[in-house]
Amino acid sequence: MPKVIGLTGGIASGKSTVSELLTAHGFKVVDADVASRKAVAKGTEGLARVKAAFGEEAIDENGEMNRAYVGEVVFNHPEKRLELNEIVHPIVHDIMEAEKDEYLKAGYNVIMDIPLLFENELQDAVDEVWLVYTSESIQIDRLMERNNLSMEEAKARVYSQISIDKKRRMADHVIDNRDSKLELKQNLENLLLELGYIENQIDDASL
Repeated sequence: MPKVIGLTGGIASGKSTVSELLTAHGFKVVDADVASRKAVAKGTEGLARVKAAFGEEAIDENGEMNRAYVGEVVFNHPEKRLELNEIVHPIVHDIMEAEKDEYLKAGYNVIMDIPLLFENELQDAVDEVWLVYTSESIQIDRLMERNNLSMEEAKARVYSQISIDKKRRMADHVIDNRDSKLELKQNLENLLLELGYIENQIDDASL
């Protein structure tokens, strides 16, 4: 029986890398970020509702959502974040459910890649939760480098989510990503081996 696994983490924890590695192992990934973009794509009802709620500035010169503007508004005004969520979340849910059902019918194990899984209390919608774990200090360092943020800006984004250590206690399984990408790959494969998703393979180089 195929399983539905919720994959989550904290911002800059390395979840996207884990999704790519899981795809290589035959899992089908349903990505909440991709669904969110589809929900407000150019010409959609979702984008029209965002424009009505956030004004003309919410649409860029190409007729697409001005993510920088909307992001700044919701980051500084919690009530506008709630309003955006009320528009986008139901559409995202429908898109993700349709993809998930299609993959399950085809017999695949499905990864539901959801950054804010715990924040949105979606853990009961999946069979189990896998968390990509790193330390808060590494999250902050990666964010500063990746997004060219100051330490204060990076901390604000990290602290806007449930702490990674609390998520670690809530998850069913943890994938450690505090070291290199090679270590991450090995940690993930150890978990897949432990849970029976892959079989132990003898390294040809050792023969």
